[in-house]
Amino acid sequence: MNFFKVSLSIVACLFFLKSNLYSQAADSLTTKPIDLLWSVKIPMRDGVKLNATVYKPKGNERYPILFVLTPYVSDFFHGYAYYFSQNGYVFVLVDVRGRGNSQGAFSPLIQEAKDGYDLVEWLAKQPWSNGSVAMWGGSYMGYDQWATAKEFPPSLKTIVPAAAAMPSMDFPFYKNIWYPYDMQWIMYTGGVTSNLNLFSETSFWIEKFREVYKSHLAFDELDTIVSNPSPIFQTWLAHSGQDSYWDACNPTDEQFSRINLPILTITGDYDGDQIGAMEFYRRHMKFASAEATANHYLIIGPWDHLGAVLTPKKEVGGLTFGDASVLDMNKLHKEWYDWILKSGKKPEFLKKRVAYYVVGKDEWKYADSLGEIGAAKERFYLDSDGGKANDVFRSGYLADTKAARSVSDTFTYNPLDIRPGELEKTNITNYITDERYALNLFGNGLAYHTDPFADSTEVSGYVRLVLWMSMDVPDADFEVLLYEIKPDGTSILLTSDMVRARFRESLRTERLITPGQILKYEFSGFTWFSRFVAKGSRLRLVIHCPNSIYYQKNYCSGKNVMEETGRDARTAHITLYHDAAHPSCLEIPIVK
Repeated sequence: MNFFKVSLSIVACLFFLKSNLYSQAADSLTTKPIDLLWSVKIPMRDGVKLNATVYKPKGNERYPILFVLTPYVSDFFHGYAYYFSQNGYVFVLVDVRGRGNSQGAFSPLIQEAKDGYDLVEWLAKQPWSNGSVAMWGGSYMGYDQWATAKEFPPSLKTIVPAAAAMPSMDFPFYKNIWYPYDMQWIMYTGGVTSNLNLFSETSFWIEKFREVYKSHLAFDELDTIVSNPSPIFQTWLAHSGQDSYWDACNPTDEQFSRINLPILTITGDYDGDQIGAMEFYRRHMKFASAEATANHYLIIGPWDHLGAVLTPKKEVGGLTFGDASVLDMNKLHKEWYDWILKSGKKPEFLKKRVAYYVVGKDEWKYADSLGEIGAAKERFYLDSDGGKANDVFRSGYLADTKAARSVSDTFTYNPLDIRPGELEKTNITNYITDERYALNLFGNGLAYHTDPFADSTEVSGYVRLVLWMSMDVPDADFEVLLYEIKPDGTSILLTSDMVRARFRESLRTERLITPGQILKYEFSGFTWFSRFVAKGSRLRLVIHCPNSIYYQKNYCSGKNVMEETGRDARTAHITLYHDAAHPSCLEIPIVK
């Protein structure tokens, strides 16, 4: 999924959420009084003290503890703290070190595991605690929960990671391809205050991203362009791909095998951190014991990032879903914590271990495992008439049989062509495509269509794509996008994936391309989605080299992409093969 689309949706929602957190929580409030413990200083093992605000039911009873460890300054979550403290929990808002009123220096992602452990065990020993501690939150705070869980604090009883970012999987880069948004986030979390207004000033960020794009500057200069030379940014760039620096943030396979506590994972079809959330889920399901996996539940809604984390809405990026799509997240969380921490009833919504919403049917469906959803596969083989596949009006096609003999298709990517970036709009959060923009590939790309579907069909799960390609440059980035094209011509983005050619075999080992060599590229990182594709609709596959203000630009020279500039640019001439020896193929998951 387009990461920056989701980032802008976050910006658009933040002020809405900020103004509605209190009224939303208040809808569920009783008249129960609470006690507030202000500026509680919690010591870490190295002597640094983290600042906490404690909301607790009034009186001297002991309660289960819920806490959130956040870089976004804890006051933002006041409404949720108030809600849970009204419902029989002590809710603790903790600023990560170096943020808010906490001591120490903020080193994003690095410090959270040990601090999380120390917080759990300190909170368990407080006079208002009954010894059971759980975590709450999503996005960065969802990552915090996994980071804490891998340290195995004895008093941690459950985690509920929503839209959890996973370092090196979806943040601060994806497939080793970086986002200018990283500096926007670093500015948001820089210093001790929230910097929400600056973070949300979309016009400023787009202006700066466009400046780098149009001037063909090196990506590693971005922090100076936005007037914030950042040691954090430069440290990150020194670890520009998956390596031990990022590995240390996430549970190892052995740690996943030992994580044995009830877990509720929540994400959405249009969640920018779905990739991270689902990778955490899949690794735990792969390595953990049968007992542990039996207590891990998964919910996938039709939501964007903020919808999965806090407040689902019926409208997402120009799409409108049915009433069933909107869950009361406060109620669901409370029921989960009541079940695990208070021996209450299992949440009625969790009928099986996997719940997913089918867009187009306004229906929640359930499965015992993720793998059984979309277990039937349908393959479509790429083909074209005489190599004509360069736009939707002269597109190739996706056929159910392999091409015996076929002319290959070609396209050209010129990194110095700034026309695509000039067309990009400030508001790019729509998933209903503006045909005039999205399909004007300027010769940089190919498009393929299926025949109209004879019957309405549920497509749910992960798409896979294999392409056979050659090119005359040592490196390039490729983006592939899959759409439903409805009978009236409406174009709806379903899922997407990216590959940097030098990392086609391994994200840890780069191997530049030998010009002219035909190589197999596997796109297996598409986001999970569920859609009831209407009778008469077609699928559209678009393949191109990303040329956008919202992505780090690859100038195709084979040099360090962080340092490449327009002076290094090489035009890439790319050939896509779909003959009998090179069966380029799209595989989609079908629910019968």
